[in-house]
Amino acid sequence: MSNKPYLIDAVIGNGRMLGSLGRTGRLYRLWWPHIDHPQHIDRIRTGIRLSEGRTTWFDEEADGWRHRIGYLPGTNIVRIGAARPQFPLEVRQHDFALPEEDALVRHYTFTNISNGDVSFRFVWYSSFHVDESPLYNTTLFNEEQDALVHYHKRSFFAVSGANVCAEFQCGSAWDAAEGGRLNGSEIDMQPDGAMAWEIKRLASGESVSLPVYIAAGENLPQALERLAAVKRFPAEHWLEQTRAHWHNELGKARPCPGGGPEIAELYERSVLTFKLMSDRQSGSLLAAPEVDENHARCGGYAYCWGRDAAFITTALDRCGLMEASRRFYEWTLTAQDPDGSWQQRHFHDGSLAPSWGLQIDEGASIIWGMWQHYAATGDESFARRMWPAVAKGAEFLAGFIDPDTGLPKPSVDLWEERNAQHTYSSAAVCAGLQAAASFARLMGEEAAAAAWEQAAGRIASAIETLCWNEADSSFYRGLHLKVSRDEYERATRSGAEGSVTYTAKGYPVYRLKYDPIVDISLLGVSVPFGVLPPEHGYMRRLADTIERKLTSPRVGGIKRYENDPYIGGNPWILTTLWLAHYRTAVGQYEAARELLDWAVRHRTETGLLPEQVDKDTGAPAWIVPLTWSHAMFVLAVDMLAAAGQLPAGETARAEADSAAGKS
Repeated sequence: MSNKPYLIDAVIGNGRMLGSLGRTGRLYRLWWPHIDHPQHIDRIRTGIRLSEGRTTWFDEEADGWRHRIGYLPGTNIVRIGAARPQFPLEVRQHDFALPEEDALVRHYTFTNISNGDVSFRFVWYSSFHVDESPLYNTTLFNEEQDALVHYHKRSFFAVSGANVCAEFQCGSAWDAAEGGRLNGSEIDMQPDGAMAWEIKRLASGESVSLPVYIAAGENLPQALERLAAVKRFPAEHWLEQTRAHWHNELGKARPCPGGGPEIAELYERSVLTFKLMSDRQSGSLLAAPEVDENHARCGGYAYCWGRDAAFITTALDRCGLMEASRRFYEWTLTAQDPDGSWQQRHFHDGSLAPSWGLQIDEGASIIWGMWQHYAATGDESFARRMWPAVAKGAEFLAGFIDPDTGLPKPSVDLWEERNAQHTYSSAAVCAGLQAAASFARLMGEEAAAAAWEQAAGRIASAIETLCWNEADSSFYRGLHLKVSRDEYERATRSGAEGSVTYTAKGYPVYRLKYDPIVDISLLGVSVPFGVLPPEHGYMRRLADTIERKLTSPRVGGIKRYENDPYIGGNPWILTTLWLAHYRTAVGQYEAARELLDWAVRHRTETGLLPEQVDKDTGAPAWIVPLTWSHAMFVLAVDMLAAAGQLPAGETARAEADSAAGKS
């Protein structure tokens, strides 16, 4: 598979298809029929060949091409402009997925900005590794639809323009697309092909439209039929229909509850992003579009995590998208293990994804999130559907308690880097058991409710008495941290407490009694899980310690934890907003607003929230967009607005001031 960038700039989709683009307009990835897996594109290129010379590829920043990218306001339609000094043509393109069809529209408009006529060819090159396989692909040309078709097994992609192409080639097409003539080969057991459309004597100042469509199907007739249906209408028709669709979807959400134009724009972009990250077929929620298929720098992102999703669904409920939350929790019923647990992460079909082991906070967060959704809707039929899974899940949580500490047994932490009895995970289990007890009481199961409340109370007491680190004015990140033998010996030689146990097979397990690292997730003890109230002295001291130790010195923002090595140790959007949540909860509104404004300032050129911000440059870093980041933003806005700190009229006033030239 061709090298692809880790950092992308825009996403398009419809809940079944999801595509990611760079700022030059290159479509790097396309997922279908689920938005997590599989991904089908190896490489797609678009270029212009004048009457003489080689193709210049306007979808890259070579040969002097410069680009502008953004979304059409209130939509998931991406627009890109491309121009090159001393070049006679300027390019505009719109990329979008059709709301009700498994098809993408890539609408190109070429304008002659020279003083004379221009003749040229628009060149399209596509290589598909269908079903993520570089093997066993075939490319054919269908003359009736004037289309290239890329296929493998039961996935077919038909590519055609609204105009009839002048030439085509199936197989080994790159060299010809760059500088020769396409040879008319009609079928080849190769993954690539090319087409070219000829424009003759485009007059100065005139424009020509050349849309290209990509239609997907489970067999050749279905893909071609879908392509034909799309080609029956001009691209402008689909553009307006798609624009209206997204405006209608925005209209279903609760409007931004306050703040200036930038907050309102990012709130709308968050709602639109939630729509793209919600799987239409399953209801599952995507953490982020995949950027690291080979796991070269991480373990992958195109999965559903119960923890991320619990934050996301809470945000969905706050902005009025209750149906998406309900569908997600219906999906969780398909992903629960027979013993009542939910594992680390899943594919959207409910099957287990690659894993590092049990993260006890995942299932606990799902049960907590279910109760948050019920509290937002009062839907008793939802509660009854969830109850069997809640009961099994709560029994698993209650049986996962270490009798020596009163905390959940060791498991993998929320950052998926270490094994211990983590304070954050313990808080999540406490909240999950409290939520289960609330469900039990609703169902009339008083004995279960009392048992789970007692278990939650014991965890809360253990967190307060065993996990507080007075010396650092922080909670310990966890107890009984699993380490390597070398790390254990170094630490114990320096006076740290530890222990060695042995597995059933006789392998030694080295653990240090305390993990003293300050971590943003420790705020979860209060926000959102409510084990301790925000006003508790421990929480106030913890928040100040976090701000002091985790603020990134050059660009601001909050890091995950001390000496974080991941992707260079950058501040994260969601961690910064987590502190904003806490500051809002204790009435420190000015500090909360500063943190919110920092996140707004560090959105991308297209208005998306990344996972991280480069600690030296302030530029977006790593994943774009991260759905959890957008959820934390919506929750921060909701909390500040509920506290009266984002007046509803602020948006209107700011817009009026801007129109009057006052801002």
